[in-house]
Amino acid sequence: MKEITIHNLQQIVEEISIEWFNRPFVDTARYNNRLRTTGGRYLPGKRLIEINPKYLQELGQEETIGIIKHELCHYHLHIEGKGYGHRDPEFRELLQQTESPRFCNMLPSLKEKKLLYYKCTKCGHVYKRKKTVNTRKYGCGKCGGKLKKQENTGLLEK
Repeated sequence: MKEITIHNLQQIVEEISIEWFNRPFVDTARYNNRLRTTGGRYLPGKRLIEINPKYLQELGQEETIGIIKHELCHYHLHIEGKGYGHRDPEFRELLQQTESPRFCNMLPSLKEKKLLYYKCTKCGHVYKRKKTVNTRKYGCGKCGGKLKKQENTGLLEK
C-alpha cells in the first residue's frame, strides 16, 4: 500500500476496502479540517467518509489507516442494511474481524492545551474550563458570587 498523503485519500480508502473487507468502496472519502474531537465520521445520508487530516499530520499513517478501517465498518454494514451503530453487535464483530480500533487516540495538540481556573470570591468554588469565561457576564453557579481568574493552570486532563 502507498503512503497516505493529503491528495490520495480516496485511492487509499478504496484499497483498504478491497484488502480488509473484500468489497469495493464506490462512494466518496475526503478530509474535513473542521472535525475537532474525532478522527473521522461516516455520513449515511450522503454515503460519505470524512477523515480528520490532523490525525495523519500528528499521529501518522498507522493511526489514519485504523480510522479509515473503522469508518469502512460503518459504511459496509450500512450498505448491507445491518446494524452499523457503535453499540450494534454486527459492528463490534466486524471491528474485531478487520482489526479496526474502537476509538482513536487523542491528538497530542489537544493534550497540550491548558486548563483555565476560575474561583468564586464568595464561596471559593473552583471551576476548570478549556475556554475563557466572561467574568462580567457569568457568575458562580452555586452561590451567584463573582468569578476571579486564577493564575495556576495545568495541562488538560483526560
